[in-house]
Amino acid sequence: MEDYSKLIASTLQISLQSVKNTLALLNEGSTIPFIARYRKESTGSLDEVEIADIQKEGKRLEELDKRKEAILKSIEEQGKLTEELRLKINATLQLNDLEDLYLPFKRKKKTKAGVARENGLEPLALSIYSQENGISPQEIAQTFLNENVSDINAALQGARDIIAEMVSEDINSRNLMRKIYTETAVVQAKVAKGKEEEGIKYKDYYEFSEPLSKCPSHRILAIRRAEEEGILRVMIVPTNEEMAIFELERVHIKKNNLAANEVKVAIKDSYERLLSPSIETEFRQLSKEKADIAAIDVFSDNLRQLLLSAPLGQKVVLGIDPGFRTGCKIVVLDASGELLENTTIYPNPPQNDSSGATKTLSHLIQKHNIEAIAIGNGTAGRESVDFCRTLPQPHPVSIFSVNEAGASIYSASEAARDEFPDQDLTVRGAISIGRRLMDPLAELVKIDPKSIGVGQYQHDVNQPKLKDSLDSVVASCVNSVGVNLNTASKHLLAYISGLGPTLAQNIVKYRTENGPFKARKELKKVPRMGEKAFEQSAGFLRIRQGEHPLDNTAVHPESYPIVEKMAKDLGCSVDELIKQSTIRKQIKVNQYVTEKVGIPTLNDIIKELNKPGLDPRGEAKAFSFTDGIHSINDLKTDMVLQGIVNNITNFGAFVDIGIKESGLVHVSQMANRFIKNPAEVVKLNQEVTVRIVEIDYARKRVQLSMKDVN
Repeated sequence: MEDYSKLIASTLQISLQSVKNTLALLNEGSTIPFIARYRKESTGSLDEVEIADIQKEGKRLEELDKRKEAILKSIEEQGKLTEELRLKINATLQLNDLEDLYLPFKRKKKTKAGVARENGLEPLALSIYSQENGISPQEIAQTFLNENVSDINAALQGARDIIAEMVSEDINSRNLMRKIYTETAVVQAKVAKGKEEEGIKYKDYYEFSEPLSKCPSHRILAIRRAEEEGILRVMIVPTNEEMAIFELERVHIKKNNLAANEVKVAIKDSYERLLSPSIETEFRQLSKEKADIAAIDVFSDNLRQLLLSAPLGQKVVLGIDPGFRTGCKIVVLDASGELLENTTIYPNPPQNDSSGATKTLSHLIQKHNIEAIAIGNGTAGRESVDFCRTLPQPHPVSIFSVNEAGASIYSASEAARDEFPDQDLTVRGAISIGRRLMDPLAELVKIDPKSIGVGQYQHDVNQPKLKDSLDSVVASCVNSVGVNLNTASKHLLAYISGLGPTLAQNIVKYRTENGPFKARKELKKVPRMGEKAFEQSAGFLRIRQGEHPLDNTAVHPESYPIVEKMAKDLGCSVDELIKQSTIRKQIKVNQYVTEKVGIPTLNDIIKELNKPGLDPRGEAKAFSFTDGIHSINDLKTDMVLQGIVNNITNFGAFVDIGIKESGLVHVSQMANRFIKNPAEVVKLNQEVTVRIVEIDYARKRVQLSMKDVN
């Protein structure tokens, strides 16, 4: 652990003590949200990203050590492990360097060099490679002829095969090639013969070449996808391959004689047949990993913004899953999101029963005292919004267009069947749309994040890494907001620090059998809720009107005595301390510092007392698209429209402008200055004003600009 701490501290530029304490907490089973929120004194107030980096680097070093053990064992079994090699292996900190050291000892399939060695030609190869003056390769080769080596040319060819393998496995050769690839490699793509029509969407890459170091992640992923589909032929090669071979010769050519000439031939063969393909594969993988990380980062950032979208809150909502031929599915949800009633209306073509639809909706609005209408933004969404705006309203009702991406996935999921076993898919979809407006986070956690539609190339990236990243984002968001212990679903509770699916299910079951929780400490009565799980989870669970005033705050139960002492010192109750700012202003924080509790925790407590149970997400606001725009055919160049950002990528942002197709604002069209990352300018769900630059009616693509738009 000590060795890991020093290495991690050096790599991440974080203090040694912070790293040691963080690793200790992680090894004890503490979660990242818990450590970041409630153990600031131990970590030096590290945030979730820094703690996750420590965890990731620790795991990498553990895996590296395991690989070292396996390699040392393998070389030792071959009887080739020297003390010098053991020290080199143990000192290695990167997997590539470790594998380079192991390469000469790796058990290989039958190779040309292997056959040559079996034929007794290794001494000849070593003699030629030494390039000593006076050596005549032909004369020496004559002495190595046998039943498997028929003539001098065969002997020399075998020797060159061995030298080629030696060059390709030499750590200096490999590091040189990596340097050359890093500095000069280009990605080249050409369309495969006969695939021009089939791969038309990849037309931009039919004759493509770009320095690998400058090729953005989305382009790498697009090219790789096209290659896997058989549309493109792709290579990653140095700009000047002759120069690469020359640089290799500078490493291995020591003299200017006949033996050196043989080595030069072997070096060229080594580059073309062994070394270049190997390093190209390595850089293909490296570029893919980098592209994956960039794409996963974009997806994770988008998901975080989406999950933390402002909720409408606990209001009675009418949810609409819009449609044309099949009608609009209507649900009424109470303030807790429970289904009260459902029906279907047909205000849109082909039925056009606006009279019947008006009568039905007006009745429901009045009967249930509807406070807001949530309408899915898919097919017939814009038409349904316009229709609802014509409804006579006995009282003000806000109308919201809700992103319905993934609602159909939820409708057919086990979670939906579990919640609404007696309802069909369309009703479940409408419920999901309504609940998304009320609390996006609580509803979206039930859906596989990949189905939410806020990423780029999510099906092309490393799936385990994507899942880990997205799960971490969901957990971070859930814990940063906190959940209502008495209304949260098992799906939401499962993401709370220290819980998981089993404890979440147990909490819901206990709540059903015993009624609402009255205090956080009652959690200890839930089956399998041990002290550790309680410690990790309690601070993120809220109880409204609980027995203790702090149960509806982010103050951890372990800190209740501190707040109680503050109240006692000021001659008031905890409840009065929370409600009266004049009393709180009298608190002298430094008086409550102890060995375990420092200023960071005390400041968090004061902040929470000032705004107890505050939802950090803000409040949802209704948005109106530009009137008269329903389809791409209503658009014209230079038209200025209102829109909402519904996806962000590395190359730009997609904007919902009130039609089925989202328009693209390329990163170059976002501002009158250089923008490296679209996230510098826009956020998900941000309201923006855009101008139409170009419309491709055939491919249903709309190019937008945010530059010089009033």
